Amino acid sequence: MGKKQKSVKRSEDIFNPVRKTVFLSNGVNRRKFIAGAAASVASFAVIKPSLVFGTEANSKIEAGVIGLGGRGSLIAGMLNANKGFKVVSVADYFPEAAQRAGESLNIPQERRFSGLSGYKKLIDSKVDAVFLETPPCFFPEHCAAAIEAGCHVYMAKPVAIDVPGCLAVSELGKKATGKKLVFLVDFQTRTDPFIIESVKRCHEGLIGKLVLLSSLYSDEAFPDPPKTETIESRLHSLIWVNDNEIGGGMLVNAGIHAIDLALWIAAGRPVNRMVQGKPKSAMGCARTGKPDPHGDTCDVYSVTYQFDDGLILNHRGEHINNTHGFVCNCFVFGQYGYMEADYEGKAYVRGNKGGYRGGEVKNLYVDGISRNLDTFHKSIVEGIYDNPTVGSSVDSTLTTILGREAGRRNTLLTMDEVIKENKKLEPNLKGLKE
Repeated sequence: MGKKQKSVKRSEDIFNPVRKTVFLSNGVNRRKFIAGAAASVASFAVIKPSLVFGTEANSKIEAGVIGLGGRGSLIAGMLNANKGFKVVSVADYFPEAAQRAGESLNIPQERRFSGLSGYKKLIDSKVDAVFLETPPCFFPEHCAAAIEAGCHVYMAKPVAIDVPGCLAVSELGKKATGKKLVFLVDFQTRTDPFIIESVKRCHEGLIGKLVLLSSLYSDEAFPDPPKTETIESRLHSLIWVNDNEIGGGMLVNAGIHAIDLALWIAAGRPVNRMVQGKPKSAMGCARTGKPDPHGDTCDVYSVTYQFDDGLILNHRGEHINNTHGFVCNCFVFGQYGYMEADYEGKAYVRGNKGGYRGGEVKNLYVDGISRNLDTFHKSIVEGIYDNPTVGSSVDSTLTTILGREAGRRNTLLTMDEVIKENKKLEPNLKGLKE
């Protein structure tokens, strides 16, 4: 395994983790920020339809945000600094978060929304595209409302917390394409040039038939204080990642980065194209290892996935405050060589029949978001509506849900079984402000 990566300060640490910002930070502790982004606030992207036809080429894409936590704040600041965007509306469950963002971004008072229904008011304020940065339990509902209103959508990951949500987002991706709307899910690893080229070499057969994928996601734990009468106290500071019914749990919300990279590699492997890109089954073990837990997520897991052609993916991870710090990587073993890609480290290919020197993957969190924002802007302006990130992101989310369930039940499960169960997780919204 590659050299252990230096632990980095989480986005939530930089953005004051104790502040209440519910409909935002969908980020996880894997992420590295640049210092200059710390003053940013969350946002959504919106564009006037006339821009698509090039009649207002010098106009900015107006942006509105639902969710103003660490990640949402960073993206809002990046949008504000981008010549192609303008933040015009913000929404967060907590009024103080919406007001703080509004003040920072000079948003009119009447376009600062809060409460559970704040997202509806933001969409009704006639934004053209939306950045969804809330806990993922809200994504399917918010996404459906945005697309129904004719808004372009930029969404964090995972796309949902359960199978029904994934299937709904899959259909929404098709609906967006049909309505000529852009829908982008923001994974960063798929944007790095060294990782892209390494994956391309594997897809071209440089290391031969793939036989084993091995991925790892390790980081410190999120705050997990005792629960209160309502879930309001869980809707900030990434506490919600500890709760399966709000954030999907650690594997679905954090480990998904390494698993998405593995599935990207598996999907394009040189095999019969009838072979599915996502695994057919998973066998796993999982447990809670941190002291005094209050959420229901497992924070230690080892899951072995198998694909139709026999390809194996072993994924493991842990989220305990044990000083190990952040590592997110994937090794790919083939018949003639191997590939390594790290979220913070190197991406390269070595083998008996040649290799690829690759290079250092640096500042991927911020640079990856920036590249995705550029793609989102380009797609809107140029009318590119194929929305390729939706299907792969749904597959990655379903794969982590399969792993979560196999690990939690300590058994073998097939993807077909989990999809057939169609188990819905519902957060208890009783007592929350509308």
